Amino acid sequence: MQDILRGLRVLELGQVLAGPFAGAIFADLGAEVIKVERLDGGDDARRMGAAFRGGDSLIFQVFNRGKQSVALDLKSEEGRLALEQLLATADVLVHNLRPGVTDALGIAGPDVCARHPRLVYCEISAFGATGPMRMRPGYEPLVQAFSGLSAINGGPDDPPMRAGASLCDQGSGMWAVIGALALLQRRQHTGRGGIVATSLLEAAMGWNSQKVDALVNEGRQPDRHRSGHPGFVPYEAFDTADAPLLVCCGNDRLFAKLANELGRPQWTSDERFATNRARLEHKAQLFAELVPLLQARPRAEWLDRLERAGVPCAPIHSLPEAVAHPQVQALGILQSLPQEGMRLTALPFTVDGQRPALTAAAPRLGEHNARHGLAPLPNP
Repeated sequence: MQDILRGLRVLELGQVLAGPFAGAIFADLGAEVIKVERLDGGDDARRMGAAFRGGDSLIFQVFNRGKQSVALDLKSEEGRLALEQLLATADVLVHNLRPGVTDALGIAGPDVCARHPRLVYCEISAFGATGPMRMRPGYEPLVQAFSGLSAINGGPDDPPMRAGASLCDQGSGMWAVIGALALLQRRQHTGRGGIVATSLLEAAMGWNSQKVDALVNEGRQPDRHRSGHPGFVPYEAFDTADAPLLVCCGNDRLFAKLANELGRPQWTSDERFATNRARLEHKAQLFAELVPLLQARPRAEWLDRLERAGVPCAPIHSLPEAVAHPQVQALGILQSLPQEGMRLTALPFTVDGQRPALTAAAPRLGEHNARHGLAPLPNP
């Protein structure tokens, strides 16, 4: 399993998150990932937060595990020549350099692919490869705000808010890998690589697709539901006597089970509540009856009763509660790095029942220069 991409060489010119996340996916799947960094400090993520290991931050460890580090001065002729030598042996290049930097360094996609026609070239930008904003840099919260993602997050009375996860950064890294793998498959038949271009904005619009498609096809702006859903009722969080509980009735059969467990079987014959479309129209009336019933008992009791009745439900966990839960533990998604004294989240899928294993910590700056015939740094 660990060798699923064995023999694939990936060069990563990545900063902070989107490009490095793409590189981490390749590394976890067994590719040789060579991270090309600046001589003066390397990836900015090394200093993004408190020192965790060898002076580098924890977030650097998270997104750079299993890679090699080569430090080059790409503004020098020597550094550009060294990069060309690496490109000549590479299958994939991934970068999320600032707009304009690749042109200045002579490594824009069309130029590189003309010199190395088998290469799969992946570029990740903030706002996309075309359009009036293509040259603008950007960061996760800026793109969440710009794309409308922040505006659909939260409840009707909340201010716009960013999602807690880096959906745009990590999403664009993931799409870059998907595109690269698709082009590698094409290369098997044609012998040529190509250019994959994605961006934080495109990733955000992809996550927004349900809301955007409703807007452009039905002229309907989305309501903000906090924990709820625009298409199902009841399908959100409710207070119990002691803690919140999420209940998801995704069809009328599940609603009937809920009604029976709550001692209200008559709801299934009430024309206001009998169907999901009717419940959407009469949500306030249903909740006027439903909410007090759930508030009358503690969450543990409702979890037990509803699970036995087959009604989808879940506690709203804190992060420590989620990490400690037996189900999360059973998945083995948190993995220990051998001899490093840390645990990191592995890739969120398995192949043939096995999850790709984490094999090594993030490299020190320039740690692998000598391996690739380059001068080592004085104090790597």
